[in-house]
Amino acid sequence: MGSIGSRLQEVKGRIERACLAAGRDENSVTLLAVSKTFGADAVRQAHAAGQRRFGENYVQEAIAKIQALAELRTGLEWHLIGPLQSNKTRAVAETFDWVHTVDRLKVAERLAEQRPAGLAPLQLCLQVNVSGEASKSGVAVAEAAALAAAVTTLPREKVCLRGLMAIPEPATGPQAQRAPHRALRELLQAINAQQGLALDTLSMGMSTDLEAAVHEGATIVRVGTAIFGTR
Repeated sequence: MGSIGSRLQEVKGRIERACLAAGRDENSVTLLAVSKTFGADAVRQAHAAGQRRFGENYVQEAIAKIQALAELRTGLEWHLIGPLQSNKTRAVAETFDWVHTVDRLKVAERLAEQRPAGLAPLQLCLQVNVSGEASKSGVAVAEAAALAAAVTTLPREKVCLRGLMAIPEPATGPQAQRAPHRALRELLQAINAQQGLALDTLSMGMSTDLEAAVHEGATIVRVGTAIFGTR
């Protein structure tokens, strides 16, 4: 498997090649290293190899890791990419830089209320259940525009809506993989047009389908296994 540093370079190479094939600037795609279930040492290794943005699924695990890496805090960007219950919003508002999984207004309101003064606005994405799976979190496609409109009315010094995130159901083959990512991009474009917004973030694509996501406009790809190994 090689080291975390070598696997990071392999993933960056995949992103570069996907951007080239899609006619995109490689700098238009941000790599989010998903460090959930891996310890602070793994994050340190990735940081030493140049990685600065990390995604976590579980609030308590993430906060323990952020505290263990306190001396690196100003050089790291922490993204919550797992489900967020409303009783956990304070810890997230006080600790994270991004939240990708806002799926109801109550959560966004609490994050805005609880974001400490003096911190930069918390960057938010709406999680959309783009595949319509009953078991998946996320706002329904038909309700996403209304939620976006509501979230953008919250205090901008506290929270900033940036775009949409999705975890599509697994698919095999490039065309099947591209379809849900295309649907999310088209939804973002429709929301921007309808609401007069300038949302610029599509958080989509993981270890197995990042190429399909890049082809359809991903601006953040969330990669864990291909960097840190199997869990």
